[in-house]
Amino acid sequence: MTSTSAQTDQYRITKQPFYQETGNEVKLYEAAYASRLPVMIKGPTGCGKSRFVEYMAWKLGKPLITVACNEDMTASDLVGRFLLSAEGTVWQDGPLTVAARIGAICYLDEVVEARQDTTVVIHPLTDHRRVLPLDKKGELLAAHEDFQLVISYNPGYQSLMKDLKTSTKQRFTGLEFHYPEEELETAILAEEAGLDKDRAGQLVNIARRARQLKGHGLDEGISTRLLVYAAQLMAGGIEPKQACEMALITPLTDDEDIRSTLHAAVELVLA
Repeated sequence: MTSTSAQTDQYRITKQPFYQETGNEVKLYEAAYASRLPVMIKGPTGCGKSRFVEYMAWKLGKPLITVACNEDMTASDLVGRFLLSAEGTVWQDGPLTVAARIGAICYLDEVVEARQDTTVVIHPLTDHRRVLPLDKKGELLAAHEDFQLVISYNPGYQSLMKDLKTSTKQRFTGLEFHYPEEELETAILAEEAGLDKDRAGQLVNIARRARQLKGHGLDEGISTRLLVYAAQLMAGGIEPKQACEMALITPLTDDEDIRSTLHAAVELVLA
C-alpha cells in the first residue's frame, strides 16, 4: 500500500509553472488559502485559470489533484467506489477523497460540466464542517488541515441547464479572470514560446480583432492558450500565416463567413 508521504509527493509540482500576474490575484489566493477558504475562479476559455492554480500549488508547496469535470461524471467518480479484486471487494478512493485525506488542493476544472447531483457532494467540504461523507463506506472523513477546494468555470457558457446552483456558488470566495492586457499578453507569448516581441504582438493584435466577434458569430474569442500554440509553431519554423491557420482559425470555427473574416484579419496584420 502506498504511504501517505509517497502519495502526497506524486501530486507535488516540482518545476515552477510560468505564470504572469495580471492584478493582485496571487495575494488574494494566498489569503484565501491561509484561512482554507474554498475558491471559485471564473473566466473565459484559455485565459490562464488552470495555470494559475498550478502556479499557486507550486508557490505554496502543496500537492495538487486536478479533475476535468464532464457531464458523465458521477459522485462515485469523485468520492470513490468498491471494486472487485483478487482479494475480494476493496474500496478505492476517488480524487476528491484522496485530496481530503492527504491535504492536497483539489481543483475541479469546468465544474459546471458535471451534473448538479454530483457537485452537491462537495458542500460539506466547503463550510465549517470540512468533512466528506463516504456513505457507501460508512465513513465520515474529516479533511486534512491543508486541504482546499478550488473550482473553475467559464461564465460565457452558462445556461439554465449548465450553471452552478446558488447554494453552491455561495459556498466559495471568487476570483474573476480575463484575457491579459495587450502588452502583458505579448510578453506572455514571448516568454512561453521564445518568439520575438514584434511577432508576438502581431498575434495579440489578431486575437484582439477576433475577440470583437464574440456574440457575433463566435461563442468565444481566440484564447491566450491558442496564441501560445501559434507562437510555438512560428518559433519552430512554421510560416506565420500557416501557424495562424492551424492554431487560431481551424480550431475556432467551421463557419465559412467567420473563417473568411479571421483570414482577412491575419492577412491584414501579417501583411
